[in-house]
Amino acid sequence: MALRLVADFDLQKDVLPGLLAQRAVLAVAGARGGGVGILENYDSLRVQNIERNGNIIYTYKDDKGNLFFGLYDRQTRQNEHLYTFETDFQVVSCSVNSERTLLAVSLVQATKEGRRNEHQPESKCLTLLVEIHPINNVKVLKAVDSCIWAQFLYPHVESHPLSENHLLLISEEKYIEQFHIQVTQEDGDKVVIKNSGHLPRDRVAEDFVWAQWDMLEQRLYYIDLKNSRTILKCIQFNADENFTLMFEASLDISLKDSGFKLVNFGCDYLQDPEKFSKHLSLCVFTNKTGSLCVCYSPKFDSGEQITYSVFYFHKGHSKTFTAALGSADSHVTKGITFLNLDCYVAVYLPGHFFHLLNIQHPDLICHSLFLTGKNEMIDMLPHSPLQSLSGSMVLDWNSGKLYRALLNQSYLLQLLWNTPLDCERMAVLHCVLSCGRDSRFLEAQEIPGITLVTEEIALPLMKVHSFKGYWEKLNYNLEYVKYAKPHLHYNNSVIRKEWNNLISEEKTGKRRSTAYVRNILDNAMKVIFNLEARSLEPRLTPLFQEEDNHQRLLVGLMVSELKDHLLRHLQGVEKKKIEQMVLDYISKLLDLICCILEASWRKHNLHPWVLHFDRRGSAAEFAVFHLMTRILEATNSLFLPLPPGFHTLHMVLGVHCLPLHNLLHYIDNGVLLLTETAVTRLVKDLDNTERNEKLKFSIIARLPPLIGQKISRLWDHPMSSNIISRNHVKQLLQNYKKQPRDSMTDKSSFSVEFLPLNYFIDILTDIESSNQALYAFEGHDNVDAKFVGEAALKHTTMLLGL
Repeated sequence: MALRLVADFDLQKDVLPGLLAQRAVLAVAGARGGGVGILENYDSLRVQNIERNGNIIYTYKDDKGNLFFGLYDRQTRQNEHLYTFETDFQVVSCSVNSERTLLAVSLVQATKEGRRNEHQPESKCLTLLVEIHPINNVKVLKAVDSCIWAQFLYPHVESHPLSENHLLLISEEKYIEQFHIQVTQEDGDKVVIKNSGHLPRDRVAEDFVWAQWDMLEQRLYYIDLKNSRTILKCIQFNADENFTLMFEASLDISLKDSGFKLVNFGCDYLQDPEKFSKHLSLCVFTNKTGSLCVCYSPKFDSGEQITYSVFYFHKGHSKTFTAALGSADSHVTKGITFLNLDCYVAVYLPGHFFHLLNIQHPDLICHSLFLTGKNEMIDMLPHSPLQSLSGSMVLDWNSGKLYRALLNQSYLLQLLWNTPLDCERMAVLHCVLSCGRDSRFLEAQEIPGITLVTEEIALPLMKVHSFKGYWEKLNYNLEYVKYAKPHLHYNNSVIRKEWNNLISEEKTGKRRSTAYVRNILDNAMKVIFNLEARSLEPRLTPLFQEEDNHQRLLVGLMVSELKDHLLRHLQGVEKKKIEQMVLDYISKLLDLICCILEASWRKHNLHPWVLHFDRRGSAAEFAVFHLMTRILEATNSLFLPLPPGFHTLHMVLGVHCLPLHNLLHYIDNGVLLLTETAVTRLVKDLDNTERNEKLKFSIIARLPPLIGQKISRLWDHPMSSNIISRNHVKQLLQNYKKQPRDSMTDKSSFSVEFLPLNYFIDILTDIESSNQALYAFEGHDNVDAKFVGEAALKHTTMLLGL
């Protein structure tokens, strides 16, 4: 079967033979008593509690009803008699301190059925504290009508006997007390309680409906109901008498009508097994990696499906599973059992299904294995109630066996070979690797026979600020989940929005603050200086030879945003160190792109004259152009910066390698960007042949207005004059309001036999004369209405072919 249970302790093998041998010795000696009745009544032999050091407390009765307490030491494999009550009692709970000098027991009067009679109010529960080294005084701690459970605390340091012991008493009246018991030695090694008439006590918790004890880590989990909310709390008991409330966490479950329940406070033999099996199941599991899981299954009555939930607090979400129970005649006789298998949680419904859930990767369903009742392993696990303990230990309290639960790799490999389902194969692989490294498999969308709902849950509220051990790892996991939320991620979409705003402001000529922009450009300069300082050899590729303000703005913004993000989340790191980390990171990004281009440049043996436009492209240039297009596609999808000069080089290679219609298509779709440097070189390098004129005009017509005005000035051509004239007229007529014709003065010296043009030139002349300073065209002092008229005539003549 997938789960292998290795017996670590068995009452019938580790305790019963010794008791039978004792009976035989007593029988031979003629002293019939003590353990004489065990042969006839060995069913009374029961496990009562397992302490933190692994010692197991058990009880049995002889034929006279006397109640015997014994202890099995799992280290020495020896049994030890602790105490005998010469009265027929039923044990509610018991615990022994680490030195085995004190025994705390809670007892009720025995009934014929061996269970507690809830309708007999006069049957009191006695909670006693017994000195057992040697057997001496008995002190009554409680004598009440409600049940009491007792549990000694075990300090983490056991190098020397403690002068003070601490005992928890958990009352069915929904409160928990801690008793402080000082002991002293008399007459050699005789240990007695000091000031037994007055034992100091603390109230640990009250008004709770559920509690669980973690004997290995000495933690108490309990739930109280506040304002109809289910609040899980955890108390850590320390080596001294102090205890600390570690966290509070909200659970989206209802325990209002669930009654009172305890988990891992010994074995409760007084409860009706049938009633217990249909009760809700709730338990908390942790492991050394800092995980915190709460497993919950509501009360089950009947139906064709069963629901259970796992709250992965260390991951910030919960998963609710609904499993089909098979055919209508399928009968559920037992409730769900949750088992802690360290890096897995097992959900077990006898005769129906076995579900292994990986708590390290709960978001990946392919890490979980779900086996239905048709699988042979289901009926091989015990059908009796199982109690999950720390350290992957499982107690079958009906048989008195303590198991260590392990994944059976040989069975899993066989299942891997035989199963036809891909989802099971992936799950089995992960189980075989068992808590292995992160998987690269994709998440399986569904598993046959089970449905899943995932919900985000509120993280536990930590109540302390200094952590050690498990709590440090748990807090690390919670912090990771907190900052892993999407709105706290570092996302380049924020930079994209701000960068687009800055580019838009540049086009409109409206900038918010010169200091803000200057700071961004300074950040970019730091990155470029940092990059150049790391460069050991001169670069072959013509990069970093121009300003390229757009890319510098992007680099500077990335520095600013990433630095602010790290300062928020790395508060313990120096500001200068974070700034250097950011500069190194972005410099490395740019350097990687440069290295790729350098390698391609060397491979194809390209030369600096590539940057001239007056030549055709080669196959080598086309290969580099193709590579740069792929780099551009990748950086655009991630919104990462490019080295200044990248777009100019890309544009030059595009002009060399692409036909005009393809080139314009690349420009119109944003693959090629028209930089001022590239267009300036294009206008200067190419002559005014028909093909080149068409190329120049197509390029200039696509330029932004501000750059277009500068470039048009460099091209002495009617087309250029036409563009300049258009821009000049557009600027003049921007706020023009039509006036009556008779009020206008003829100020134009331009006169041709074309009245519409004459009229238009008169309007422009009037606007220029009314406010010459306002409409002076920057860099074009000779551009006026006359220039516009002459350009219009030349353009018309060219169009008409005259």
